[in-house]
Amino acid sequence: MIKAILFNLDGTLLDRQSSLIKFIDYQYEKFTDHLNHINQNTFKNKFIELDQHGYVWKDKVYTQLIDIFNITGLNTNDLLEDYINNFCHHCLPYPNLTETLDILRSNGYKLGIITNGKYPFQYDNIKSLQIDQFMDVILVSEKENIKKPNPLIFERAAKNLDLELCECLFVGDSLKNDYEASKTAGMYSIYRLNGENNFYSVSDSIKNLYELIGIVKKANKFL
Repeated sequence: MIKAILFNLDGTLLDRQSSLIKFIDYQYEKFTDHLNHINQNTFKNKFIELDQHGYVWKDKVYTQLIDIFNITGLNTNDLLEDYINNFCHHCLPYPNLTETLDILRSNGYKLGIITNGKYPFQYDNIKSLQIDQFMDVILVSEKENIKKPNPLIFERAAKNLDLELCECLFVGDSLKNDYEASKTAGMYSIYRLNGENNFYSVSDSIKNLYELIGIVKKANKFL
């Protein structure tokens, strides 16, 4: 019996690509006196390329941008501090996020988030989506000192919920860190297709968060 649904954050609940584009536009305008020698779309495209879907921390991204575009009057720390403090104000959810969480919660399921990343940066992004109040557990890898795909972080989440791993379903957009890792740990796993990740031969997948409601109901009928 599935009793809890846990989620990855970026690319699963948070539309990170759209959020990042929104943030870059804001940052370009904020620091336009130092960046206006660069075409805005050129700057944005290079940022997105160097970011590598969030797998490269922004200190390295900004250092490279400053070098590539010969940016003066700004240093890496100026831009990084702005990113840390203000990215959360540009976070965009995927469609049907709060509606799906509300239905799952009202049907008695426990909810949680397991995300790799910096703390409190990731927690601030969760709060900006106004979904922290739905969650029974939130684990951010830097705070926990353990990250996906290590099975211990999934075990820790289940323990915090006072549930067995087999009573938890995990949803994420990374084949390795989310789908395969949670399944290996002992959870039910759903691969989240978001239009940016590659499609693999995974039968348990969703394109819209709302699909989870029917999947969970159907799964519990056969467990």
